[in-house]
Amino acid sequence: MSPALCSIFLFSLGLGTMIVFTNSHWFLAWIGLEINTLAIIPIMVQLHQHHPRAVEAANKYFFTQIAGAAMLLIAATVNAWNTGQWAISQPCSQSMASLTVLALGLKLGLAPLHLWMPEVLQGVSFKTGLIISTWQKIAPLILILQMEFNAPHLLIIMGVLSIIIGGLGALNHNHLRKILAYSSTAHLGWMIIVMQFSKSLTLLALVTYIIMTSGAFLLFDSMKAKSINTIMMYLPTNPSFFIVTFAILMSLSGFPPLTGFITKWIILDELIKQQLLALAMVAALSALLSAFFYFRLAYVMALTLPPNTTYTQTSWRATSLSNLAMPLAVTTSLTMTLLPLMPALAALMSI
Repeated sequence: MSPALCSIFLFSLGLGTMIVFTNSHWFLAWIGLEINTLAIIPIMVQLHQHHPRAVEAANKYFFTQIAGAAMLLIAATVNAWNTGQWAISQPCSQSMASLTVLALGLKLGLAPLHLWMPEVLQGVSFKTGLIISTWQKIAPLILILQMEFNAPHLLIIMGVLSIIIGGLGALNHNHLRKILAYSSTAHLGWMIIVMQFSKSLTLLALVTYIIMTSGAFLLFDSMKAKSINTIMMYLPTNPSFFIVTFAILMSLSGFPPLTGFITKWIILDELIKQQLLALAMVAALSALLSAFFYFRLAYVMALTLPPNTTYTQTSWRATSLSNLAMPLAVTTSLTMTLLPLMPALAALMSI
C-alpha cells in the first residue's frame, strides 16, 4: 500500500471516531461508525497483498460490523419514531435500549457476540490487530457511555460472560493473536460491569487496556511470533525480550504492583461499595482464568527448551526494531510503572 493511501485510510479512521466523539445524534454517530468500518477494510486486505486469510478476515469483519450497524440504525430509528428525539442521551424504551446495547456489543466483541473477534485477528497482522483491538473499540464504547440505561442487567450479564468466556476461550489455543483476542474480550468485560456505577473507572480501564495491549501487540510483532512455540527460543537467545514480555504478560493478568493490577482492584472495590459482593467474587475468580494463560506463556518462555528442529524464523534473521523501538519502549514503560500515577489519572477521568 502506498503511503498516500495508507495516510488517507488512517485519517478516515480518526475522522470516524472524532465524529462519534463530537456528536450526540444517533444518525451522525452511525455515520462515524460506518466510516471507521469502511476505512479499516482496505488496511486489512492491502497490508497482506490480498492474502486469502486477510481477505477472509476482512469479509468476516465487514459482515459482522454491518450487522451491528443495521441493528443500531433500526433501534435509533424506532426510538426516534416513538419519542421524536435522536439524542443519544435521551432515555428510550427498554426493548430499544437492549437492541442498541446488543448492536454495540457486537461491534465491540462482547460475549456472547464475540466469536468473530478471534477469527478476524487470526487472519491479519499484529499491527492491524492492534488497531482492531484498541482504536476500533473506542467509538462503540463511548456511545454506550453516553446512553441512559434502561437495561442495566443486560450490561452486567454481558460483562460477566465476557470475563468468563474471555478467560476460558484462551486456555485451549496456541496462536498468540487468538489469545490476545480473548484477552480483549475479558478486559472489555471489566469495563462493562462497572460502567453504570462509575464511568470514570471505565475510561481509566480503557486507557490502561490500550497501553497494555499496545505493548503486547508491538512486542509480538517485533519478535515475529505467531504461536506459543515461536517464543520458546527467546530466553536463551535474547533475555531482554523475555524480561519485557514477562512484565507485559504479568501486567495484563493483573499481577501487583504492575499497571494492570490497579484497574481490577478499583473496579472490585467499586462493586463492593455497590453491595454487589457476588458479582465481585465472580469477576475476581474469573480473573484467575485469564491469569492462567498469561502465566502459561511466561512458563513456556522461561522453563521450556526450544525443540532441536524448528520451522520458525530464527532470532538472528529477525528484522530490525528501529521502527518499533520508541512505541514499544513507551508502552512497556507505562505497562510496568503507571501504578503511582493512578490516583491522578482517576481524578482526571472523573472531571
